[in-house]
Parts: sequence; structure tokens; C-alpha cells
Amino acid sequence: MTFARNQWYVTAYSSEVGRDLLARTVLGEPLVLYRTESGAAVALADRCVHRRYPLSESRLDGDTIVCGYHGFTYDQTGACVFVPGQQRIPRTARVAAYPVVEQDSLVWVWIGDRDLADPTTIPRAPWLDDPRYTVVRGMAPLNARYGLLVDNLMDLSHETYLHGGYIGTPEVANTPITTEVDEERGIVYVSRHMDDAECPPFYAKSTGIQGRITRWQDIEYHPPCLYLLHSRIAPQGVYPPAEGEDSDAFHAEIVYAITPSTENTTYDFWAVARDFAIDDESVSEYLHQSNHTVVMQDVTALNILEQVIASEPDKYQELSINIDTGGLAARRLLARMVEAGSVGAPR
Repeated sequence: MTFARNQWYVTAYSSEVGRDLLARTVLGEPLVLYRTESGAAVALADRCVHRRYPLSESRLDGDTIVCGYHGFTYDQTGACVFVPGQQRIPRTARVAAYPVVEQDSLVWVWIGDRDLADPTTIPRAPWLDDPRYTVVRGMAPLNARYGLLVDNLMDLSHETYLHGGYIGTPEVANTPITTEVDEERGIVYVSRHMDDAECPPFYAKSTGIQGRITRWQDIEYHPPCLYLLHSRIAPQGVYPPAEGEDSDAFHAEIVYAITPSTENTTYDFWAVARDFAIDDESVSEYLHQSNHTVVMQDVTALNILEQVIASEPDKYQELSINIDTGGLAARRLLARMVEAGSVGAPR
């Protein structure tokens, strides 16, 4: 499969991993996740070595997993510590254990060479675990390859057409973008600054702004997994001060973790962190429902696109235009990661 394996990928939210066994498949590798009694997150290969029964369909006994088929028992390192009917445990009786890091309320797992796993290379999304922000979040599986979701998020002009009535307005499609690539750090930046735009319901109902707005969208994509959209919303003509806090604007930090499950399926982890109305539960409920609707509109479109692509002849020629520069840069960095089996920024 054409994945960058020596990279960190989001496998779950921290809140999803507990004393119940959780199954996820990342880069085609079936995983089982759980917490030890001391609270540490564990990720093991989700197949018993005996007859391949899923460990996620088994049970915890203390910090060990007891296979629900024949009772082979594994500790948190993946070592088999009990075999039914004999005292000798075969030397090869172990399952893979994967490096795990919890950061910013996300559970990151390293699927590649564990000797290369460096937690300092994990990109940050600090707003997801910051008391100054309120967060709504979710996860939607796609029956589509992860590159399609990367393309989708790097070109927000589709908001005008696919998400009208929620976050899309004419100005999003009609405003030119600027694109920059930090080759050394392996980050793609795409910005769209709208000085005089219609306020979409997503922000009108959550901020209370009436009338037109100044709306900024600043994308930061950290291949292969983390996408950040810094969204600034203010009454039309209100810009950040030269110094000090930007207190006259509303800020939403929109985070996507794009995790390949298999070659043609993807986990779409999404979150919206805001610095306004942080104690207003009705705003949280509205933003969760509205963003879930937007995500599912993307899911429907990308699932259709996956079927179209699967039926096409090889080397179908796409047409790309100016709005695609960010997506094309992301494709290039991802291809270099895959080719190099890279760690951190692509070389």
C-alpha cells in the first residue's frame, strides 16, 4: 500500500480509549487500543497469533488481553504470557506493540519502524486541550482514499457549492488564495483573506454578528495527518491591531486528523475549538450539529468520487487551476514521504 509508514497518525481521541477494547485499522494494520489500570494507552496488533481471532473481540484481565477464542493472553508489550494446555510459551507467541503518544487530546500511533519513532516530530493542536477554548469534535469514516480528503480540505472553494447554507458563501470561491511551502519543515500554508464577505449561518448563529464580515481562512497542513484551519471572523472592516490581542474578532481553530485506514478508506477526525461563547452550551450544540452536517456532505461527495475514480482507466488526466496550488503541494510532499519512508519533514 502506498502510505508513508514512518509517521505518526491519529488513531483515536483520548476520550475514546478506556477499559473497553477499541478496534481501529491504520495503514491497513488492524489495531486494538485500551488503557492499563494505571491509565496508559496501549496499541497492539489486533490478531491473536494462534488462529488470528481479533483481540478487540476478546476481554481485558487486569492489563492483559485474553483472546476470546482459545485464551492466549498478552501483556501490554504484546508478549504472550499464557498458553492454554501447556506451560511452555512458544518464543514467537507475541503480537506487535506500537508506540503511542497522547497529545492535545489525540492518541497518536506509530505504525512504521519503532526505532525511528520520535514524539518530538508530532505536530501540535494545542487548542483542543486548552481551557481558554471550548471544543466540539467527532469522527466520520470515509469509503474513500485519504488523498481525496486532503485535496478537499486544501481547496476550500468547494464550501461555496457543497456547503451553501452552512459555511459557504460566494466570496470563498471568488477570493484568490496565496500558497507557501516550507520545504524544510514540510508544511503547506494556504491563505484566503476576505475583506467584505457575507456571514454564513455557521458564524452568524454562533457569534451573533449581523451584517457583512471580514473573514480570514489560514490553512496549515502538516503531512501526512494533521490539518489546521485558523479561522478569523470579525465585523466588516475590523482587522487585527498592530500590537496586542485581537480581541475584537472571533477565532475558530478547526482541526482535522486525516488517517488512512486502508487504501480506499479513511478516518476523518474533526474538531472545532473556539475562543468565544465558551460557556454557552447552545452554541456548542449548534456548532457540533452544523459541522457534523458539513463533514457528512464531504463524506457523501468523496465516497461518490472514490467510486468514479475506481471505474476510470489508469492515468486519467485531471485539470488543475490556481485554487489547486495548495493541494498539489500537499500531494508532492506526501509522495516524497512515501518514497523516502521519511521521518518528520520530507527530504
